[in-house]
Amino acid sequence: MALDDARIQGFLASKEVAVLATVQADGAPLAMPMWFLHEPSSVTMISVADTQKVRNLRRDPRASVVAEAVAGSGDVRGVTLQGRAEFLSDGPERRALIERFHAKYRGLERLWGGKSMPANRVMFKIVPSRVRSWGLG
Repeated sequence: MALDDARIQGFLASKEVAVLATVQADGAPLAMPMWFLHEPSSVTMISVADTQKVRNLRRDPRASVVAEAVAGSGDVRGVTLQGRAEFLSDGPERRALIERFHAKYRGLERLWGGKSMPANRVMFKIVPSRVRSWGLG
């Protein structure tokens, strides 16, 4: 499957949180829940610049993202992707993505004290090299 598959895009549209896994310097994984945006070619996230996950990605851009849901019937659905992080510098693409983050996460403006992304934040995309899904039909 590919990230642009309509079933995967539909599933991700229903999720507010996905888990980002990065590789620590000693090789151990670090998994953190993250707010995200999805597109047919990538998943975008924002984080505080000096966090461990960001330091991990700057040193080793390999990452994995997983989103899962369990229906009332017990059916499990989910998506996982493996890929590499690409940091986005300020520009029209990043500003458009910031607007999309505000539309999806209504509390972001309060958290940031305004619409602008604070200087201590970074934005990165995970561009997948491998995508898997289960239970999406």
